Amino acid sequence: MPRVLDVIEYPDVEGNELVRRVPEVGAGDIRLGSQLIVREGQTAIFFRSGKALDVFRPGRYTLTTANIPLLVNAIGMVFSGRSPFTAEVYFVNTRRLIDMKWGTPQAVTLRDRELGLVRLRAFGTYSMQIIGPRMFVGTVAGARGLYQTTDIEDFLRGIIVSRLTDLMGTSLTTLLDLPANFDELSAALKAKVKSDFSNLGIEMGTMYIEAITPTEDVQKALDERAAMGAVGNLQAYLQFKAAQALGDAAHQEGEGGPGLAGTGVGLVAGLGLGGALASAMGRALAGPSAQDSESPPLLPPHASALACPSCHAENPADANFCLRCGAKLETLTRCQACQAELPAGAQFCSRCGAKVEEST
Repeated sequence: MPRVLDVIEYPDVEGNELVRRVPEVGAGDIRLGSQLIVREGQTAIFFRSGKALDVFRPGRYTLTTANIPLLVNAIGMVFSGRSPFTAEVYFVNTRRLIDMKWGTPQAVTLRDRELGLVRLRAFGTYSMQIIGPRMFVGTVAGARGLYQTTDIEDFLRGIIVSRLTDLMGTSLTTLLDLPANFDELSAALKAKVKSDFSNLGIEMGTMYIEAITPTEDVQKALDERAAMGAVGNLQAYLQFKAAQALGDAAHQEGEGGPGLAGTGVGLVAGLGLGGALASAMGRALAGPSAQDSESPPLLPPHASALACPSCHAENPADANFCLRCGAKLETLTRCQACQAELPAGAQFCSRCGAKVEEST
């Protein structure tokens, strides 16, 4: 059963609603003599049978046949003053709303001159004011049946996103240039949306694009590209990373970690710096033992020599210390059975186990 409305008002406690329907569901019973209260920043519109009829600006009204003539004509007959008739009242917010939000619900795929296809999201704010409440109710609330503020805001956001997608599809060159053109894009978007909003009785105020951001996969590709650009000379960067890793390897070697030479050569080869650099680094890091084959001999050919037990360099037979590393030299003897070289004083051969006979 319709609710009888003796006092018709909407305080608009939240202050950010575009429209409020009274009653929220169905039609209300209104009597002649009922009180209508319209606050500042509001416009009240009587609605019946899908048509916007009488409009009331801010003030307090006692409803009579004199101030609701269109509604009375639509009813056709009002019974004896106090008989109720059904209608709805829309309270439209006519204040300028300065913090309206918009954004793309889904990422939009666009063609980028440098990156190929990219998927972008955009969001921002705008301000607006309903300057034609009757047109607004007739085209939005009445024709489309949008009674809730959230539904109307979604409808307006859809207009903005549609125009933005069309604008970026025709003007986007590359995502990398977008931040420098936000003001120009905002102005162009406002111009494209202005006529759409005017047809709804809305005056567009300001329009701001706060951000246009790529999706996570596109952002990852951009980060990798930026990192490569920051590197500059790739060969120099790889050499720097190799040297840095060698310093870490040297520190680990002091703590019992892997050898410096093996780590450095493996890293250089892994970074793709070429066999020549890897070979040279290996020779430089391996120490004297790796350079014996390429170092000039300390003794002339065919001279009597004594091998150093430390670095294996050849020394004169009567030398007491190695000419290369300075290690103390010991006279070697040979096993009579297998001719293996043995240190002085050995009693048994370390290769065949035979007893060593002292030379006379």
